[in-house]
Amino acid sequence: MAALLDLHTHALQARMPSEDGDSSNGHDIQSGRALPPRIAGDKNLMRVLNESAVDASDVASASSLDLPAMLTSERMRRRSDISRVRPIEPLPPFEAEAIELPVINEHAQSTAIAVRDTGVMFREDAAAGSGKGGDPEIPPSFPSSLAPSVLAEDEASSTAPAISAAQKAVYRRNSLIHFLALCFCVFCMGWNDGTTGPMLPRIQEHYHVNFALVSLLFVFNTIGFISGAFANIYLTDRYGFGKVLVMGSVVQVCAYAMLGPAGPFPLMCAAFVAIGFGLSLQNAHCNGFVASLKRSSHTKMGFLHGSYGLGALVSPLVATQFSQSTTHWSYHYFISMGLYICNTCFLWAVFRGRVQQEIMEEEGEGGISENAVDTNKYKQVLGLKEVHILSIFSLIYVGVEVTMGGWSVTYILERRNGNSSAGYIASGFFGGLMLGRILLMWLNKKIGERNALFLYALLAIFVEVTVWVVPSLIENAIAVSFVGLLLGPMYPILMNHSTTILPRWLLTACMGYIAAVGLAGSAILPFLTGLLASKFGIASLQPFVVSMMSTLIVVWAVIPRARLVPT
Repeated sequence: MAALLDLHTHALQARMPSEDGDSSNGHDIQSGRALPPRIAGDKNLMRVLNESAVDASDVASASSLDLPAMLTSERMRRRSDISRVRPIEPLPPFEAEAIELPVINEHAQSTAIAVRDTGVMFREDAAAGSGKGGDPEIPPSFPSSLAPSVLAEDEASSTAPAISAAQKAVYRRNSLIHFLALCFCVFCMGWNDGTTGPMLPRIQEHYHVNFALVSLLFVFNTIGFISGAFANIYLTDRYGFGKVLVMGSVVQVCAYAMLGPAGPFPLMCAAFVAIGFGLSLQNAHCNGFVASLKRSSHTKMGFLHGSYGLGALVSPLVATQFSQSTTHWSYHYFISMGLYICNTCFLWAVFRGRVQQEIMEEEGEGGISENAVDTNKYKQVLGLKEVHILSIFSLIYVGVEVTMGGWSVTYILERRNGNSSAGYIASGFFGGLMLGRILLMWLNKKIGERNALFLYALLAIFVEVTVWVVPSLIENAIAVSFVGLLLGPMYPILMNHSTTILPRWLLTACMGYIAAVGLAGSAILPFLTGLLASKFGIASLQPFVVSMMSTLIVVWAVIPRARLVPT
């Protein structure tokens, strides 16, 4: 076999002009070298070599080869046929066809709100940087890489003219007016909650009811809170932000008109249902509006709830004076009615019954369409597990807050032998609440709001234990104020954290549900405190409050961390 390969190599290098030519003499004609004797003596082998030899001089190219007539080898004919085949021309380059996909909205996908892909770009993200403003409550669209028409629309919107300095000044002025109106509304809420504590002993004495029966006021208040939470979604979709706010304030006016004459106890219970309903509507929209802002939302949330603490601070100072009177104690509610009449006038003058989208556009914020989601909002809100966890925290926190402000006066009177001036302790608690929401904002930003809440809860438990075990009126009064200082920042932190884990197009509805459940806690926990006090005495207040504060730490640890959500 090796010899054949050697021969084939020599044959390709040799020049053979004829079949019976000079190759039979055993010489390599081209090089003049003699072939090996064994090969030269084999005539048949030499003939095969002559047939398979190709003259290199006659080879011009593979496509223009002219073979001699004497080459009849089948193998050479096949090679000739292959060499004569014209090369295939290359195909024209393939050009990808650009296909524009339509914009797909997720209105009908109620389960899509629970799945948030960080790779999805929402329409509001692009609109936020444009002059026209975006809508935080519209459902998200698919990424612009899948829908070029969205990208084209966003690029077109980026060409909006810049806002002038004069227009920015107008936006700031409108924003301040809107925010002050909301702060006064929340101030009135704090006034209402701060009233109950000093008035509770007088109500018991006037109606001759024990702890369990007087706690029914909190139960009926809960009914109003829950009904307001569910009615809020429907009323907002039908009437809009401005009208629902005024509606809640008008309901409050009617409720205080029922309380003023000190009518029968059932009438007072019915009035507390109306109070809960009105507070639920106002609380939801005040929190939802501020949480939807893009500029200084966290800071404004702190001042908003600070105004609640201010109202709760001032109210006991006035209510304590009325509670000392045996005949005119209920006239305090006429003062509350006057405040809510002023609140109604302010809300109508500032917002004029408009929807939230128009109001936010007045201050340069992205408009919020309250009817942006066509599907069932009740199902979407109740389908979010984050909403329920936040609601549980809100229920316990607000319940502890109102329990401390309401029952602490009774605790000081009975356990620390206080006098009628013990009502000022409630003012100290709510004063600390107000200061905590304003003065501790720097610490929240420094160590992070999540870590700050853990720190505040642990310190509040420690201070509350001193109220439990130290039998000193002065120490207890100071400690209650510090508990208010530490509890104060928790609710604004909760509201701020809600904006980082809840979809923005459902934010107002979710805020309403969370706030309503929290307001229900302001009735449920004081009611449980009354039941415990009727069976074990008012001394059961402190262990109950400490246990609830410990539960707050557990629930806060379960709440999901902040993540990217539709904005």
